[in-house]
Amino acid sequence: VQLQASGGGLVQAGGSLRLSCEVSGRILRFITMGWYRQAPGKQREFVANRSSGGYTDYAESVKGRFTISGDNAKRTVYLQMNSLKPEDTAVYYCKMLAPGGRDYWGQGTLVTVSS
Repeated sequence: VQLQASGGGLVQAGGSLRLSCEVSGRILRFITMGWYRQAPGKQREFVANRSSGGYTDYAESVKGRFTISGDNAKRTVYLQMNSLKPEDTAVYYCKMLAPGGRDYWGQGTLVTVSS
């Protein structure tokens, strides 16, 4: 099972980016798929999560600016990021929680927001 994240890049403050994460391999279903991020010198932190049933959850710092969505058939999760701030600069990782409690992580995609 592999998770391939994409969509990161350099954007000015106030701009938008859309991240994608696609799951490949022998996995029939997932419990949740979500996004975490790690800024330089900081611990990895939760950003947003989406259950297979469509329930979503967000970190307070991104509520109202980020939207997580997904396509279960394509086994893909998206993160639409609007009104980006310099403090959103980080490597963004997608994560999948599979049945049985195992976590799978993607390789990360860098988001840089310039002021």
